[in-house]
Amino acid sequence: MHAQSKSSTETRAKLPDKIRRVGIIGAGQMGSGIAHVVSLAGFEVVLNDLRPEAYEKAVGNITKNMGRQVSRGLIKDQDVQAAMKRISYAPAFEGLGECDLVIEAATEEESVKRKIFAELSPKLKPAAIVASNTSSISITRLGASTDRPERFIGMHFMNPVPLMQLVELIRGIATEDDTFALARGFVETLGKTIAVSEDFPAFIVNRILLPMINEAVYTLYEGVGTVEAIDKAMKLGANHPMGPLELADFIGLDTCLSVMQVLYEGLADSKYRPCPLLVKYVEAGWLGRKTQRGFYDYRGDKPVPTR
Repeated sequence: MHAQSKSSTETRAKLPDKIRRVGIIGAGQMGSGIAHVVSLAGFEVVLNDLRPEAYEKAVGNITKNMGRQVSRGLIKDQDVQAAMKRISYAPAFEGLGECDLVIEAATEEESVKRKIFAELSPKLKPAAIVASNTSSISITRLGASTDRPERFIGMHFMNPVPLMQLVELIRGIATEDDTFALARGFVETLGKTIAVSEDFPAFIVNRILLPMINEAVYTLYEGVGTVEAIDKAMKLGANHPMGPLELADFIGLDTCLSVMQVLYEGLADSKYRPCPLLVKYVEAGWLGRKTQRGFYDYRGDKPVPTR
């Protein structure tokens, strides 16, 4: 048994000594934010999205956000020009074949992610590491849908990626030490701070944050306070920079609901039951800022509570 595992280790492709080229799957808010910080840190970035227009939009957002950093004196114009030259587009997974690390930043739905990993794995070089930016789903389960669970890790960036300092690193049951060490070194090169989490539903940040948001929605649902009163209470009473309902709109109510469902199903505890009002808003398609309506209506000059 021991000899067998030793020989399989010897035949396995050696990990790259360092990461040079990074693939990112999904050119949405998270994917473009990750591309921003990774390209600025000096890595080649290959951004994959089925829709060329999503890539074009991502490039526009990255350029605009780097411009803001220039105006604040955080980076120089030449840094922006160099970083933007490092970003290229891959319409299909074949374009990620030379990447040392691929970070999946697709929608927070397990079936979608598993399908991506099953299709992606054969297109990668044997030594490549695969990471998921999932905010809640089991890394062990996702890793099992690849051909390299020992090279699979959770790398959860916070939104907005260029501003937020934290990255949660999560090992699956099969993640090997050298994979973890290489991933850790990569994240530190980006200038981010790491919190290591065990592979439990929603990890650390969302295990604490999302039930608080869900409780704020229950507080609204039960008529304890209005949208404005709840947000004002937490901003001024607990010194939060954003009220919980305002934050839910920023995150996306569909994402909030997905995380609560992962917690509820994964831990089988009634305290994680998603609030029916949160479910109703998602059913209505009122998902927050990205759809112009959530707990606030963003279609006018200033946000107006919808309840």
